[in-house]
Amino acid sequence: MAFQGWRPPLPPLLLLLLWVTGQAAPVAGLGSDAELQIERRFVPDECPRTVRSGDFVRYHYVGTFPDGQKFDSSYDRDSTFNVFVGKGQLITGMDQALVGMCVNERRFVKIPPKLAYGSEGVSGVIPPNSVLHFDVLLMDIWNSEDQVEIHTYFKPPSCPRTIQVSDFVRYHYNGTFLDGTLFDSSHNRMKTYDTYVGIGWLIPGMDKGLLGMCVGEKRIITIPPFLAYGEDGDGKDIPGQASLVFDVALLDLHNPKDSISIENKVVPENCERISQSGDFLRYHYNGTLLDGTLFDSSYSRNRTFDTYIGQGYVIPGMDEGLLGVCIGEKRRIVVPPHLGYGEEGRGNIPGSAVLVFDIHVIDFHNPSDSISITSHYKPPDCSVLSKKGDYLKYHYNASLLDGTLLDSTWNLGKTYNIVLGSGQVVLGMDMGLREMCVGEKRTVIIPPHLGYGEAGVDGEVPGSAVLVFDIELLELVAGLPEGYMFIWNGEVSPNLFEEIDKDGNGEVLLEEFSEYIHAQVASGKGKLAPGFDAELVVKNMFTNQDRNGDGKVTAEEFKLKDQEAKHDEL
Repeated sequence: MAFQGWRPPLPPLLLLLLWVTGQAAPVAGLGSDAELQIERRFVPDECPRTVRSGDFVRYHYVGTFPDGQKFDSSYDRDSTFNVFVGKGQLITGMDQALVGMCVNERRFVKIPPKLAYGSEGVSGVIPPNSVLHFDVLLMDIWNSEDQVEIHTYFKPPSCPRTIQVSDFVRYHYNGTFLDGTLFDSSHNRMKTYDTYVGIGWLIPGMDKGLLGMCVGEKRIITIPPFLAYGEDGDGKDIPGQASLVFDVALLDLHNPKDSISIENKVVPENCERISQSGDFLRYHYNGTLLDGTLFDSSYSRNRTFDTYIGQGYVIPGMDEGLLGVCIGEKRRIVVPPHLGYGEEGRGNIPGSAVLVFDIHVIDFHNPSDSISITSHYKPPDCSVLSKKGDYLKYHYNASLLDGTLLDSTWNLGKTYNIVLGSGQVVLGMDMGLREMCVGEKRTVIIPPHLGYGEAGVDGEVPGSAVLVFDIELLELVAGLPEGYMFIWNGEVSPNLFEEIDKDGNGEVLLEEFSEYIHAQVASGKGKLAPGFDAELVVKNMFTNQDRNGDGKVTAEEFKLKDQEAKHDEL
């Protein structure tokens, strides 16, 4: 049982009250009385504040008589002794002995009877004229005039914004008492503390201590109990009348009224087109939290992120932030959580997290786009223009919109040769090569739906990529009329079948047919469609004439193009 400071003459009722409530305080005095003895057994290296008269203290003690017999101990009650100093709530010797102490300081105090319980003592507990020994450890100190104390020990070089009333914050903290005892830590839970500031969601001292912080800032906030959990504590880990120390690191900050913010890092000088709702974009990005923690990166996957914008395929903040960009542009988009992943978060993105996306736009297009053709040079004579069926030889450089080179016939040292309109190139290239004259140079931009589509070409062309071809047409061989693989340059012999059937047996074999057609081509009387395998063309012509598929053509089977429109062999 403990007794609180009695000084003669002490009213019996008050003495009884103090005895019953267990508030028996140890002794005092720092030298004002020569008989008070104080031994400072441990003094901490740092002592920013010492006890003064009028301060409120929390301390542990063991009270003994000179022979070592214990008469009281706060440790036995598992609770500190809490009291104002210098206000008559303690015996005089203890009132004096506590003055000048530091938190975590330990003192051994000898208090003579006249500064303790005097000649009366405390019946059954303290004999009259007893010298009292107290082993005191100071745990806490505060004053009713104290305010929240803030010590910033790290502040980032850039601080574009600080916490204001009604902001929502995410922070880590270690919570300790003044003696350094840890009572709580968000780090141990591996989860930030997320809350609004200044609207009563926090203890008053924390509400005040967080104001003005920057993301990345670290500060120590010391809160007196009347701005914390007061006389009752929190009922669990924090005792009553405890000063609290929070070591805080601010990770995130936003306001529910925030919209996205955009910072343009690089904007190309030439920006012929900006993205609009409905466009399809390919872009690279690094996604970080406000404190710089990386949560995702397209670069790490070595693949762009490809999406429509303005149609809900991405989070609302990115849908908005990707509008109005140029190809090649780099910008930073800061997305508040209500336009990001909200309170729940997603994957390794915490709930209520502000997101920072550093993006680089590689290309974009619209599904309604057609090809774009820009002619850079035309020769003086540009009267013969390419058309479907023509055989073309041309050089090209193929690149992405960001300038990445994909392929080049110049590097290979040979032309690319095709029959226009035969499906030998992607549709956009087929369209881009039409109505071009020999010697002309042009640039053809092909959207992916007219190029290699969503799949691309593995290892060569990314999916959904816009392609840029710089083309020079070197040779054009006129093709045949549509539907023909062979034509006569003059009149057709009325005895054509007999001329092919050299042995006159009424049957034409493939060898005879092929020999005759090649002879007509060699003499200039006939012409095969350019750009195709001649033997394959001739074989197809023969197969079309061989109606019954028996490997030979009879006079009854043999027909010219104008005699049967559905065939194109002759």
